[in-house]
Amino acid sequence: MGGVSRVPHVLLPPSESKEPGGRHSAAPGCFDAALAAPRRRVVDALAHLLDRGSLEEISRVLKVRGPLLERALESTRRLVAGTAPTLPAWRRYQGVVWTHLDPTTLDDEARRRILIPSGLYGLSGGLDELVDYRLTMKVGLAGVGNIATYWRPAVTRVLEELGDAAIVSLLPKEHTAVISETPELAERLVTVAFVRHGGAGAAGHEAKAVKGVVARRVLEGGVDAIVGFRWRGWRGRVQLGRFEIRGPREASADRGSHLLDQ
Repeated sequence: MGGVSRVPHVLLPPSESKEPGGRHSAAPGCFDAALAAPRRRVVDALAHLLDRGSLEEISRVLKVRGPLLERALESTRRLVAGTAPTLPAWRRYQGVVWTHLDPTTLDDEARRRILIPSGLYGLSGGLDELVDYRLTMKVGLAGVGNIATYWRPAVTRVLEELGDAAIVSLLPKEHTAVISETPELAERLVTVAFVRHGGAGAAGHEAKAVKGVVARRVLEGGVDAIVGFRWRGWRGRVQLGRFEIRGPREASADRGSHLLDQ
């Protein structure tokens, strides 16, 4: 652990829950130049969906119904038109992981080291200005195909070009699928598994919460903070050569829970 960079980047999933609104002036993002072309293809595919798709198809691709569909339609229309307001990623995302990260009390140096793979942007930094959007890695778009597969080469390339700092991944499977573990990344990519006390995948609200807490500890204390991690019965350790955050003993009794998706 001592040879791993103490100022790592941290890969976090985006959240479906987002702060609405924003402003109409956006500073350039850290991956704007590298990812401009593939981002434009995604926006063009969304424009085609709005123009040619049925409401049912749009609902299926955006994975939302009812009142939330109206918000998603409006935000997508504004995105396509180039009039969508933006907020920094650390303000835009409002899910359980992000509220427990508590980015409002981090400084910009730490926020800059947060990396977020997403269906719309491919990869963003924590300070990057983002629109309100709905697009997961699991869906397909005409002209683009499966979103995760589409983004994999470009996202892998920009991660390879980040330098020699460690990259700590706290991603679920949906977002891990956008990264190829190339030889260039293998030496720097630190994957953290979140598991129940009995060893199976972690589940539920508490598992999402602990992911946000772990992210903050790593941003502030480096990779070594994982091994000594303690929070509400959750403990960090190295198990069979991998970093692991293990749940409290009583969590193993939650047999009906599903594996953590995000």
